[in-house]
Amino acid sequence: MPANALKVPPAKAGGTPSRATPRSRAARRRKIIALAFLLPALLLLGSLVAYPIVFSIGRSFFDASGDRFVGGDNYSEMFQDEATLKAIRNSAIWVIVAPALLTGLGLILAVLTEKIRWATAFKVLMFMPMAISFLAAGIIFRVAYEQDPERGVLNAVAVSVHDTFSGESAGYPTAHPRDPRALPRQKDGSYRTSTTASPGRTVNLGLVGVPPKDVPKDATPARQAASVQAGHGELRGVVYIDFTLGGGGKPGRVDPTEHGLPKLTVEAVRDGKVVATATTGNDGGYRFSDLPSGDYALQLPQKDFAEAYQGIAWLGPSLVTPAIIGAYLWIWTGFSMVLIGAGLASLPRDTLEAARMDGANEWQIFRKITVPLLSPVLGVVFVTTVINVMKVFDLVYIIAPGPVQQDASVLATRMWLVSFGGGNNQGLGSALGVLLLLLVVPAMALNIRRFRRSQS
Repeated sequence: MPANALKVPPAKAGGTPSRATPRSRAARRRKIIALAFLLPALLLLGSLVAYPIVFSIGRSFFDASGDRFVGGDNYSEMFQDEATLKAIRNSAIWVIVAPALLTGLGLILAVLTEKIRWATAFKVLMFMPMAISFLAAGIIFRVAYEQDPERGVLNAVAVSVHDTFSGESAGYPTAHPRDPRALPRQKDGSYRTSTTASPGRTVNLGLVGVPPKDVPKDATPARQAASVQAGHGELRGVVYIDFTLGGGGKPGRVDPTEHGLPKLTVEAVRDGKVVATATTGNDGGYRFSDLPSGDYALQLPQKDFAEAYQGIAWLGPSLVTPAIIGAYLWIWTGFSMVLIGAGLASLPRDTLEAARMDGANEWQIFRKITVPLLSPVLGVVFVTTVINVMKVFDLVYIIAPGPVQQDASVLATRMWLVSFGGGNNQGLGSALGVLLLLLVVPAMALNIRRFRRSQS
């Protein structure tokens, strides 16, 4: 073999031959450019997310002042504090109830909107609350849930419905007789005249202690009704406010400016039994007709002095959490409906038509075809809602009044109250924040896994 048949090119100084190509240099350049564009976002993510997480974990091992290391004392104290345990229970109620209701309502509305003509307008209307901040929505529902029917719209509706169907008399809880000897109080809370009257007589019952704001607007002066003489077999009179504003007037006499008390029940009692009932008019007048001859005592029953129906205590200790969940559903149902509606629009129509041709009814199609095919979308909505309700803060803090704030407290509000709302214990607050993070992370991981699976 010739000596020059196998020639190896001389190696460059440094040992190995260079394998850099224009393509590899371009790839390296692209990576550097991508990193340069990502760097601001990574810095923000690190400063706003990563650093606070690491700092909170470290801070949770120190006392309130941050000077003394206490190990796991904050975590043990967290599960011994009754207020924190109540916040954990409320958070569990939120996680169990709100996502299930939201997903169910969104599914039902998404299916029903396909059957109506104005589906787009309805979706826009349902989605509009998403444009309102939680702070503004909290203020709206705080007013809507007010106990006073003149301010709270829900209790205004409840009182109107109650008064329409109950037929009960108006109540004057602060009223009492001007002369307790003439109209003594009975054991059952009613007031009964100490003397009796027979048909053909007029008996006027004077009360005091009724604030001007409690006098109905349709009440009229009682003077004219009091001046009407009773007819044969008739027992009549007026129930009036025996007090003249500005002074003057004579006790026990119906003066010209003294108003009657409408809608009060007056009972005629004979031998201890109620034999007739009348209701006062706007002038306070009442009348019993065709009474048999005899002596009767007149009685104002206890319900005349009971508190008037004031509606439902939406923001009371027992209903405050369901009420706030209701406000949350009002805001997020549109989001759930639109998201599920998008999944519903992508369903294969031929499958649904084939089921109808095979004789399946709409309920069978919904239960056995629509829901199984929508299960990935329903899962995303459910898990996303779970993550969201674990972090709910604004609605609870704004809607719940101060006296019941602890009854409605969730982990996020408890963390804020312990750290900045008067507790000034950032150690315990950081431990609560770490607990909230540990509860949210599994749901976030599940959601990310679902997204990746749907893209593969």
